[in-house]
Amino acid sequence: MFNVCYQCGIYRADKIIDPAGPYAVCPECGHRHPFLRQPLFTVGGASGTGKSALLRALSIQPQPAVCLESDILWRPEFDRPGDGYRDFFETWLRMAKNIGQAGRPVTLFGAGFAVPGNLEACVERRYFGPLHILALVCDDDVLAQRLRQRPAWRGVTEDFIAAQLDFNRWLRDQGPQPAPPVALLDTTALTVDHAAAEITLWLKSRTRDLPTQPNS
Repeated sequence: MFNVCYQCGIYRADKIIDPAGPYAVCPECGHRHPFLRQPLFTVGGASGTGKSALLRALSIQPQPAVCLESDILWRPEFDRPGDGYRDFFETWLRMAKNIGQAGRPVTLFGAGFAVPGNLEACVERRYFGPLHILALVCDDDVLAQRLRQRPAWRGVTEDFIAAQLDFNRWLRDQGPQPAPPVALLDTTALTVDHAAAEITLWLKSRTRDLPTQPNS
């Protein structure tokens, strides 16, 4: 377990990061653990903008980063809007951090992963280099149509559609402004293959010359 100190055995997620190594420094005993400080990639956006379809398309061909659907770890105990679903995001960043030690960064797909504040506030954020966020957006009428065409078991209501439209508008209007900025990919008129190719190019342009093993 990455957060357990190899020297004193104490579990501390809040290790001190020395970028010179980089090293994760144990706050208890000072042990300096070399590790790979990978960038973190996320793809988010409102329901209906194409996240699941694009993840399936990306998963059948080699990618420069491990692409994962964040919903696979969702559990009822994570459903805590009062604290911004903090445990959910911390869990995924901890998972991505450990996967990244194998030499490849991770791309997380999930609606809330398009919001920088959901990630920047996490304790686990310190173990990553740059945070690269891509938000999928589309025209309001197209988004509403896509959601209304979903099967009945998805439980789509008009209130749900309205909330997704609000989120979609927020991303289009405010997404590029935070630090780090959020890149936008408009899927309104793109085929799945075309949009997947755009994401692959986005990943490749940001993963050149990454280290594959930690410094000693």
